[in-house]
Amino acid sequence: MPNISNKGLSMPQSPIRKLVPYAELAYSKGKTVYHLNIGQPDIKTPQIAMDAVKVHSLDILAYTRSEGSDEYRTKIANYYSKHDINITKHDIIVTTGGSEALLFAFGSVMDTDDEIIIPEPFYANYNGFSTASGVKIVPVISKIEDNFALPPIEEFEKLITPKTKAILICNPGNPTGYLYSKEEIKKLAAIVKKHDLFLIADEVYREFAYDGIKHYSILQEEGLDEHAIVIDSVSKRYSMCGARIGCLVSRNKAVIATALKFAQARLSPPTLAQIASEAALDTPQSYFDDVINEYVKRRNTLISELKKIEGLKVATPKGAFYCIVELPVKNSDDFAQWLLESFDVNGETVMVAPAGGFYSSPGVGLNQIRIAYVLKEESLIKAVHILKEALKVYQD
Repeated sequence: MPNISNKGLSMPQSPIRKLVPYAELAYSKGKTVYHLNIGQPDIKTPQIAMDAVKVHSLDILAYTRSEGSDEYRTKIANYYSKHDINITKHDIIVTTGGSEALLFAFGSVMDTDDEIIIPEPFYANYNGFSTASGVKIVPVISKIEDNFALPPIEEFEKLITPKTKAILICNPGNPTGYLYSKEEIKKLAAIVKKHDLFLIADEVYREFAYDGIKHYSILQEEGLDEHAIVIDSVSKRYSMCGARIGCLVSRNKAVIATALKFAQARLSPPTLAQIASEAALDTPQSYFDDVINEYVKRRNTLISELKKIEGLKVATPKGAFYCIVELPVKNSDDFAQWLLESFDVNGETVMVAPAGGFYSSPGVGLNQIRIAYVLKEESLIKAVHILKEALKVYQD
């Protein structure tokens, strides 16, 4: 029998999706499952995006340009200008989701066995992207006690070697919900310029910034033109996860030219999804105002309810729609599986994402979970109640 590749064997399993069979088992038993495990918003996609696909006048569903259509990239550049980011369509490669943008970025700036420094916990798929690219993640740990703020710059400097090519942040953060301040971005800008590194920022949750704090993009920082690479996506901004449209943005011409070669290898991003995404850019600000107000209410309700549980720690998110919760258990993987297999309250249970998969440091985060507050407030209250009752009876 032919052997599977070592790279394939080392690809990590998604901590978000690996419990799906147990959720299906719970469903087969007639249970209701509250999904706190995945960042699939229940907010409606803007109707303007849906209508654009319904009424298109295409006779042939043809390839578009590898870098994305001229019209869409021009409108993306206009979108950025409204956020005090001055770029042109030539600085943009449209990708099949933010995931492909990350793969293009990794492939464009790093070779096999090069290193990238990432504050952890981080989006679990960064582990998969690094494995697929043959790149080594070097983690710098942020702590729940500090609300997952940027670790001291000295901690980054200790980790820089001749193999280090980039620092990657997610801002606001998945899974922490932490929103980096302007001052923290400036500290990162200084270190990447000092050591001639790339600074890659996953900014897909840009709109989701709370408590009057404004998101500050690395593309707003002066002197970073050759260093800054932004990863973006329509998935969460417009509740269009299934469109699979994202983009890579950089003023570094060599990065864009290199990423374009990767884009040409996969031919083009999906045509109809680009049409929907282009139309979505005309979504009025009132849509975002309503969405942010809703998420703030959900966040406040969730955090308030969680803090009522004895022995539990939770970091208060400043953006996105996730939080990390530290539980009074030894292994959150076992606990999450047990919730689906063996526990319910009046036929209802919850599905959470064990947080160990959001770290690359072995043995870290094993007693933590990530919660996505993408459910309505009443569902969040029920879900936390189930979690509270479960912790009373669960035995490690």
